[in-house]
Amino acid sequence: MPLPPLLRRSLSPSVVSSFFLRRSMASSAISSDPISPSNTKIGWIGTGVMGRSMCGHLIKAGYTVTVFNRTISKAQALLDMGAKVADSPNSVAAQSDVVFTIVGYPSDVRHVLLDPKSGALSGLRQGGVLVDMTTSEPSLAEEIAKAASFKSCFSIDAPVSGGDLGAKNAKLSIFAGGDETTVKRLDPLFSLMGKVNFMGTSGKGQFAKLANQITIASTMLGLVEGLIYAHKAGLDVKKFLQAISTGAAGSKSIELYGDRILKRDFDPGFYVNHFVKDLGICLNECQRMGLALPGLALAQQLYLSLKAHGEGDLGTQALILALERLNNVSVQPNVS
Repeated sequence: MPLPPLLRRSLSPSVVSSFFLRRSMASSAISSDPISPSNTKIGWIGTGVMGRSMCGHLIKAGYTVTVFNRTISKAQALLDMGAKVADSPNSVAAQSDVVFTIVGYPSDVRHVLLDPKSGALSGLRQGGVLVDMTTSEPSLAEEIAKAASFKSCFSIDAPVSGGDLGAKNAKLSIFAGGDETTVKRLDPLFSLMGKVNFMGTSGKGQFAKLANQITIASTMLGLVEGLIYAHKAGLDVKKFLQAISTGAAGSKSIELYGDRILKRDFDPGFYVNHFVKDLGICLNECQRMGLALPGLALAQQLYLSLKAHGEGDLGTQALILALERLNNVSVQPNVS
């Protein structure tokens, strides 16, 4: 028996989701047994730099996977591995128990999940689960969770950190928001991509990821400013990076991007365009909260300058270019 409409409107999405999790265990799209390739079909929407590797781990583990991507050629590697292709998010969901999404912008998330005709939720069976791994707006995560609960489905916001290497090596940090029991049931899937961290109710995964992006922005700015300074001081910047990597200045940013910067390798592990989007969401949330975070604002302006120079499709390590332009220098290794 469904919850009365007036009662449903008075309860939070997480409470409603918990109710349906208990009520529909027997009839859920996912078996009450632990998730495995034998009882759970996977849908995957978004096969870009990150999604392609993440989805690939599920296929390698033996899961039946149906994929959708606007540019089908970007999914070809997954099709070669055995994935099936669908012509819409709705079609993906109709063939799946758990549907993962990792797309570009909040507007994309809204379209692929909530569009009444083509969206994944419209095709998902009762008890099915949506897992959005896009960095998006916390309020949108809450909206999706509420919409899912009204259909006796579940929604988890689970954005990730770790870049393309983290995705390839299954070493991502996953920030999960939503019903904790559902997150725990999904752990066999999350563990194939990295380590899941439960952050709280719907939207809290997104809040955690935004705080992560604020930290990364200032860390990257510190890294490239240090390189500019070391170069101007006449240091061998490669030796400088090696020296600081094992000290207090060592960071994941140095590990992932230090050598790439010195090699002038600006291929995207994470796009400047998407990082500007993330930092913009952060600033909007800061305004709503009444927070002043000047480091975040400065980093966002510098990344915007990269977009203005047509460098939005480069990786976030391209921040060095903005600082080089400010100082009329070009950092190169092996300078003595």
